[in-house]
Amino acid sequence: MTDNSKIHVLIDSKTLQKKVKELGRQITKDYKDKKPVLIAVLKGSFIFVADICRHINVPVVFDFMAVSSYGNAKVSSGIVRITKDLDTNIEGKDVIIIEDIVDSGRTLNYLIKNLEARNPKSIEVCALLDKDVPRKIKNYIKYKGFDIPNRYVIGYGLDIGERFRNLSFIGYIDEE
Repeated sequence: MTDNSKIHVLIDSKTLQKKVKELGRQITKDYKDKKPVLIAVLKGSFIFVADICRHINVPVVFDFMAVSSYGNAKVSSGIVRITKDLDTNIEGKDVIIIEDIVDSGRTLNYLIKNLEARNPKSIEVCALLDKDVPRKIKNYIKYKGFDIPNRYVIGYGLDIGERFRNLSFIGYIDEE
């Protein structure tokens, strides 16, 4: 990444916040009289979960997992590893995985299978971004923010080598 890189806005802050509010309201409606466990997939979803939880008006429990298949690269290695596991026992509980972006679906598929082995009552997925790529794996997303083209995106928690997470919008970079 050079200093001559230009960042293009794909989804602006106002549009992001409107969609996050809609998703929070839908989760509130669907989980009326329930107490879901929101599992944020770190690091990319930390801003999304912080924003969406303020629009979910049912009691929630928070937990976090860190799952890696990218490292500092732009392309997935295909090998998924859990680098931070849950602190909460999810057996018999309603779980909502809060994901920043679904690309090939391999990481999400791995995560769901891992969590299913812990016997939750239910598992649903809330993903801010769904990338338009060919998938051989089922798309599990119930609560979806945006469909996006097959570009490497940054901002609103998403990064390249730990940079650009703090942008208030979703963007992409063209290098000159």
